[in-house]
Amino acid sequence: MLSVRTAFLSDLHLGSRWCRAEELSAFLDLLECETLFLVGDIVDGWSLKRKFRWPDAHAEVLAKILDFAANCRVVYVTGNHDAFLDRLAGRKLGNIEIRLSAIHETARGIRMAVFHGDEVDRVSSEQPWLAHLGDLAYTAALWANRGANVLRRGLGLEYRSYSRMLKQKVKEAVNYVSGFEKKLAEEARRLGTDGVICGHIHKPAWEETRGEVFYGNCGDWVESCSALVEKHDGEMEVLDWETLKQTAGVPVVTQNGEMVYRFPLPEAASFWAGALLSMNVGPTDLRDVLETRR
Repeated sequence: MLSVRTAFLSDLHLGSRWCRAEELSAFLDLLECETLFLVGDIVDGWSLKRKFRWPDAHAEVLAKILDFAANCRVVYVTGNHDAFLDRLAGRKLGNIEIRLSAIHETARGIRMAVFHGDEVDRVSSEQPWLAHLGDLAYTAALWANRGANVLRRGLGLEYRSYSRMLKQKVKEAVNYVSGFEKKLAEEARRLGTDGVICGHIHKPAWEETRGEVFYGNCGDWVESCSALVEKHDGEMEVLDWETLKQTAGVPVVTQNGEMVYRFPLPEAASFWAGALLSMNVGPTDLRDVLETRR
């Protein structure tokens, strides 16, 4: 079990064809936290409006989030793709708190403003039609990316996310023009916090010296498959699923119906390996597997 004090997830885009729901579901199976922040674009209202689709894998992710809400605090901060929930801000949806923004204080006493990030993105806030156009272009890029990687796989080449590179180049240009990062710092100072945690731009990060404030970005579960977490001692860390699954192991059901964990694990990561030692998985004891891999 990956035990942390606080976990921050954003840009899941449930309801979108491109949501990596299976990977997200596996990550949630490993996660244990005291507080879970959902930092916007959790449900993709834009995609659902164009064409409603809600696969079983997406329903499973939502069910697991509801399970978290029954056992820990869950705060849902809305974004631009799920702005239809803005009207519920300040209320609870079951056990889930709906907010437009929130303040989180780490175990080290660092106060962080938590919001999606579209609020300081001039394109999203002042030219929503252009944001919708950009969303359609990104969807087209994801389709092209899929085709290109089918060809690369046939040539024996590794996966490469051309759509992600394109999105980041566009975002960097837009952010330069709109002063996105400068506005983040201004917003942190306005709220009297030490920094900000957001999503929106699909680029995971944790930086302690950006514009004189702490800056965290959760990334997304469309391409980067990442999360921002606060450990129990207050240290912040960006996790990405591709790296994490190599360290933590991936739950797999065998043909005999047994749950086992596959461990590529070339070398154990001390923090996560230590957290996993407390697990009990039955016939093939995880403790023995980890000890022999050290």
